[in-house]
Amino acid sequence: MIQYSIEELHDLLASGELNPQEYYDELFQEVEFQQERLNAFVTITKDKAYDDLKNTQFDHLLNGIPYVLKDNYNTKGIRTTASSRMLEDYTPIYNAHVVDLLTKQGVCLIGKASMDELAMGGTNKSALTGPVYNPWDHTRIAGGSSGGSAALVGSGVVPFALGSDTGDSIRKPAGFCGIVGFKPTWGRISRYGVIPYASSLDTVGAFTRNVRDMAIVTEALAGRDERDMTSSTREVPHYLENLTDDIRHLKIAVLTSVSDEIRNPEIKANFEHVVQTFKELGATVEDVTMPTTLMRTLLPTYTIIANSEATSNHSCLDGIKYGNRQAGQTTDDVMIHSRTHGFGDHIKRRFILGNLALATENQERMFRKAQRVRRLIVEELNKIYQDYDIILTPNGGSIAPRVDEATDDRLSDEYLILENHLSLGNFAGTPSLSLPSGFVDGMPIAVNLMGRLFEEQTVLNCAYALENALGFKNQYSREG
Repeated sequence: MIQYSIEELHDLLASGELNPQEYYDELFQEVEFQQERLNAFVTITKDKAYDDLKNTQFDHLLNGIPYVLKDNYNTKGIRTTASSRMLEDYTPIYNAHVVDLLTKQGVCLIGKASMDELAMGGTNKSALTGPVYNPWDHTRIAGGSSGGSAALVGSGVVPFALGSDTGDSIRKPAGFCGIVGFKPTWGRISRYGVIPYASSLDTVGAFTRNVRDMAIVTEALAGRDERDMTSSTREVPHYLENLTDDIRHLKIAVLTSVSDEIRNPEIKANFEHVVQTFKELGATVEDVTMPTTLMRTLLPTYTIIANSEATSNHSCLDGIKYGNRQAGQTTDDVMIHSRTHGFGDHIKRRFILGNLALATENQERMFRKAQRVRRLIVEELNKIYQDYDIILTPNGGSIAPRVDEATDDRLSDEYLILENHLSLGNFAGTPSLSLPSGFVDGMPIAVNLMGRLFEEQTVLNCAYALENALGFKNQYSREG
């Protein structure tokens, strides 16, 4: 099955060169093939897609385009599990705000994608339905927590999919799967109806196979929603209309505190090539640093804040208010049995840590201290943004690990800094985009571009220029 960008597919369907009914018939054959190979769907919504297609006029870019939702987006009348046993039978009575927006645009939902349980994880191995596999090599992970969405875009099933990003849950799997992953500014897109992880960090975002498509999707999703008090009132730019690859006026900061930790020589050479490419494109490119002692705090600070907020957010999943109920003699028994049965071990450990950090006797030395460290990290970032438009880093230090591989030394700077630095964008709420930059051992690798608050256009333009120069766009792997 030939895979298209959003613009290409729209033009083919609108002109009749592709018969919409026949295209979707062939698409669902591809869905079955890829589900067998990748295990990326939780629910396939074939009837819903055909119903959406009946109302399509193909009068604007997203009309008739197939897409996938991460399974933490509420969908009215369609099961929404967040890949957790606790919610395996949950069917919402309302849509997430962005689902309503896309429905009005005439987009066709073909399914709900697997994820790490309750979005807590970076491998997509904790999903109730089992691991999701990488489209380039199905012995490897797709990344997490939005691994199902990333795998389905990276395999060519759909031109775009939605994910959510709390620490790197869009950008890391995008890099592993050879596609574009974008987390816009915190508040740029409404999170109403998205099952939360950590409210001060969670961001709605998307996966596409090129930057132009990302501009289209982001513009369709962005804007104020009165049901989400954290959504911004700022006017949404015309991202596609304003897209340019002229970046001669941009100042780019290479964060060597991260790039110096690259150990893989091929990834290091690729990153140096990206730096040189930006210079050849006319941008001003200079090295900057952040204090190593502060960079080493990224993971522990994130772990405390995210799991504390998750513990609070998911206290309602008790088998009484929400979630699969287990029998018990008392209300307390019901809650204990329901939560014990409903959550995986890794989730229970995160809740234990969150409760520990929020306990009255520990709040000052754990949760509030983590908040103060977060503020110091953001202050250091803002110092860089006083002089630079973009912060450039590698997306990570390795290709996608094999499913059965354990993480190496988790206390080395290579792990603490290089593999966790994408959380900078969540701490500061800034727009952050991962872009394919090459291949190592037949697997995709990527770089990350981060900009100032609400300067999505600058990030998109910078990524567009690099994408055009490197040529890694519209990638997908069907065979793997």
